Amino acid sequence: MDNRAETREFLMTRRAKLSPEDTGLPDFGGIRRVPGLRREEVALLAGVSVEYYTRLERGGLAGVSDGVLDALVRALQLDDAEREHLFDLSRAAGPAPKTARKKRGQVSASLQRLLDGMTGVPAFIRNGRLDVLAINALGQMLYSEAFVHSARPVNLARFCFLDEGAHRLYPDWQKAADIAVALLHTEAGRDPSDDGLTELVGELNTRSEDFRTLWAKHDVRLHQNGYKDFRHPLVGDLHLSIDALEMPAQHGLTLTAYSADPNTPSEARMRRLAEQVHGTDGARIAARASTAE
Repeated sequence: MDNRAETREFLMTRRAKLSPEDTGLPDFGGIRRVPGLRREEVALLAGVSVEYYTRLERGGLAGVSDGVLDALVRALQLDDAEREHLFDLSRAAGPAPKTARKKRGQVSASLQRLLDGMTGVPAFIRNGRLDVLAINALGQMLYSEAFVHSARPVNLARFCFLDEGAHRLYPDWQKAADIAVALLHTEAGRDPSDDGLTELVGELNTRSEDFRTLWAKHDVRLHQNGYKDFRHPLVGDLHLSIDALEMPAQHGLTLTAYSADPNTPSEARMRRLAEQVHGTDGARIAARASTAE
């Protein structure tokens, strides 16, 4: 990934989202060549010179202090995910650390046993580029559309944009696509030297116009919790809560688990899905897991 280009596009798209009215600045009219704030307006809000901000927007984030970065966060009204992305871009712009690069986490046999023991909820472990590295039986049943083909590991971004099964599995495909691209952009800021991520983005840019359009927005997000909708061919619509937990001991890996809220149609449908995998005992376990929330 080109850190300078990513920085330039990220900052330009952030200021394009704001108007003077959004920031309390007077708008003296006149024709704006591009939407959003002008560079001099961002510089004024951040308390830096126009020349300095211009250098930053051209990708010159190396050595920039946390204070200046936080001033940009305030000026551009960045959310938590965007702030973290900006700081990631600044760190990546600096010299490579002298210490050895931290080894990426591996899915050990014990982690797979942990997933297998989670019989009441679909769960899997992924890396930052959305490769599913390990998954339990109920998770594979939930994502059965993605596991139709033999290629492994299943990549959820590739599935979303290049597989018709994604349009069947996600009733709100656009939302799923937005999230997938935003997560990849976030990872690109964290680890721009990931060759696998660069190859994946290049492939999707080449093969999917939808991906190209979303990638150009430079949106980012922290995927920690919320809800996700599925339309499963066996049980129908599922509205599931999602919890994504980063694994500090396994660098770069995230454990994601889904569960249904108690006393909802999704709980009953999840119980039926568990029956398909584990029989009636699995359904009872799923019911107990939902009730314990």
